[in-house]
Amino acid sequence: MTTGIPTVDVEAAANGVDQQANAAAARAAAGTALRDAPHRLLARMVGEWEGVYRLWFERDMLASESAQRGCLRSVLGGRFLLHEYTWHFDDRSYAGLALLGHHLDERRWECAWVDSFHTGTSILSSRATQPGGPAYFAVLGDYGDGRHPPGPRWGWRTEIEQPDDDRLLIVMTNISPAGEEAKAVEVDYRRVG
Repeated sequence: MTTGIPTVDVEAAANGVDQQANAAAARAAAGTALRDAPHRLLARMVGEWEGVYRLWFERDMLASESAQRGCLRSVLGGRFLLHEYTWHFDDRSYAGLALLGHHLDERRWECAWVDSFHTGTSILSSRATQPGGPAYFAVLGDYGDGRHPPGPRWGWRTEIEQPDDDRLLIVMTNISPAGEEAKAVEVDYRRVG
């Protein structure tokens, strides 16, 4: 498969050689080599972010609100965006990682997400529900109910919108096996770097 995407010096990156130069090269690659709209959208999100993290366990009943700090950086020559973040709940710190991408051949958004609170030891894999992908990042995955034997699977939708260069809104929606939707997480980020 040929993508026209430049490669980076993986050995140098793995050994931590000149990380600033690698970061600059990744930003440049994301800005010039990946000219399709989805990868431009991902490149626009690169930066340091701070904001408000909101958590719901029941529909319309806010359970917690705390600060969240995150870093979104371009990886592998602009092919993907890595979101690393921390947040708090009940006087405890939690962290998460999300790898975001757009599959060029299949024209769809994809995401692999782990969070020390939400996903336990599972990796939540999500994909776009629309073959062409929407104008913003949106994916749908599913997870088990944690019972033995397992019951029906639940849905989890993640949407990311960037209304302007300095604001990022992430909304995660829980979907019951019966199709009922309820907001579970909202992160309202402001760019700090």
